[in-house]
Amino acid sequence: MVKRTSFENDDCPIARSLDAIGDWWSMLIIREALFGSRRFGEFQKSLGLAKNILTVRLRALVDQGILKMAPASDGSAYQEYILTPKGRGVFPILVALRQWSEEFDDRPEEIATILVDKEKGRPVRRLELYSQDGRLLSAGDTAVKPRSGSNTTARPRSISA
Repeated sequence: MVKRTSFENDDCPIARSLDAIGDWWSMLIIREALFGSRRFGEFQKSLGLAKNILTVRLRALVDQGILKMAPASDGSAYQEYILTPKGRGVFPILVALRQWSEEFDDRPEEIATILVDKEKGRPVRRLELYSQDGRLLSAGDTAVKPRSGSNTTARPRSISA
């Protein structure tokens, strides 16, 4: 496997996030863990992923603190992969990706599932970004600026709409 560039120490939070969860297999493993997969064989069966690739991705997710290994809940000698709070924090990212696909996919009618509220059985509302005072924001309403006390040379930048 080709060694990719690490963004672990980049000053951009998007680059750092992509360093931890930015490849598609990792995101799909996290999706399956959210659906309840815990064992290596469950991940392999649901994803159809080669054992060597799955091993590398699971190890990386454990190293990143997204998954942790624990003794199997059935008391067997196996280990299970459990989502950590950091791993469960990926859920809104997966929802955003899902909603983006539902809106912009060339063949949305082929998407086999919808995300629903388990209690009410109704589709989940589209994610939206709000200001601290409650205004709905678009990309053009936001900017990035250096964090107070940061020793970086980052410059303020507006996001184009």
